[in-house]
Amino acid sequence: MKIHEYQGKAILATYGVPVPQGEVVFDAASAREAAKRLGGGVVVVKAQIHAGGRGKGGGVKVVKNADEAEEAARKMLGMKLVTYQTGPDGQVVTRVLVEQGLQIKKEMYLAILIDRSSERAVLMVSQEGGVEIEKVAAETPEKIHKVFIHPAAGLSGFQTRQLAFALGLEGPQIAAAGKIMSAIWDAFKGTDASLVEINPLIVTGDGALLALDAKITFDDNALYRHAELKDLRDQAEEDPLEVEASKYALNYIKLDGTIGCMVNGAGLAMATMDIIKLAGGSPANFLDVGGGANAEQIKNAFRILMSDTSVKAVFINIFGGILRCDILAEGVIAAVKDLGVRVPIVIRMEGTNVEKGKQMLRDSGLNFTTADTMSEGADRVVALGAPAA
Repeated sequence: MKIHEYQGKAILATYGVPVPQGEVVFDAASAREAAKRLGGGVVVVKAQIHAGGRGKGGGVKVVKNADEAEEAARKMLGMKLVTYQTGPDGQVVTRVLVEQGLQIKKEMYLAILIDRSSERAVLMVSQEGGVEIEKVAAETPEKIHKVFIHPAAGLSGFQTRQLAFALGLEGPQIAAAGKIMSAIWDAFKGTDASLVEINPLIVTGDGALLALDAKITFDDNALYRHAELKDLRDQAEEDPLEVEASKYALNYIKLDGTIGCMVNGAGLAMATMDIIKLAGGSPANFLDVGGGANAEQIKNAFRILMSDTSVKAVFINIFGGILRCDILAEGVIAAVKDLGVRVPIVIRMEGTNVEKGKQMLRDSGLNFTTADTMSEGADRVVALGAPAA
């Protein structure tokens, strides 16, 4: 689960991370009043969406006074902000952060995330702050410095000093950076986050260190331990179909293709998308119904899948273990009848009660196409979903 910058800063502040003063507002007049409360001088108006690159898209403006803050907020609120992370459709701005203006002497990058290869959290920093870290990693990876955090020993002082030196900090800044890194590590653990990113971490004109931006992503599987964090979710920032799928414990991600996929198991889902690409098609979604799905969940999954108007054909690829093939067939048949589905449906299934499931499909009188192998199923669904010549 992602949250907005202002929410991330509020969380980090409770752990002792220094952040600028600011207020989030939902209308232009409130932006004016917030700027006055911040001193009436230079402030920064920042669009709040779940995407980076806001500055390049016109979503960050430095203004000189409260009148300009109101005008900047008026232009931002309601605009469709397009960045390299939103895609061409952009994201509508519904709130802005009005924040104190600061003299910036240096911009740096700092983040903690999970490193799957080492099975540990990794704390990484770079002197190349304020820019896309992906670009730095691709073009100048030597400018990124990392330490791996032992799950039992935690983050040690020598590790924070090592990274502070790598950032080119000196004097009291080294200790200040160590405190910030330790506080961010505490926040990472305390909230069950999967990412805490500060870009940029700045040195102000008087030498102080502050988190000028904040991006936090939480592990959905741990949210049951954090009731207070669930309220921070902004569903308007998420794809409506993904929000709907989450209500039924379905793992759904919308993609740009035309072949709808319904699979049980993340690994099989990835393999299914790959084989569709290999057959010349393009998957419209990632949809994992899970190993223990029942007929009702299958029906809901199919309804969500078919709500995507770009879907021209459906490939159902199921290995029946916990999810029996007859249960799958029952759910699919009910969904097709209730929804009046008209696109071609190719089904490949193996496992428990597979023959019973296939018989149910044949007896349904509906126009299902069956396949014995993944490759055969992919070829058929791509052919059936291809536009007429």
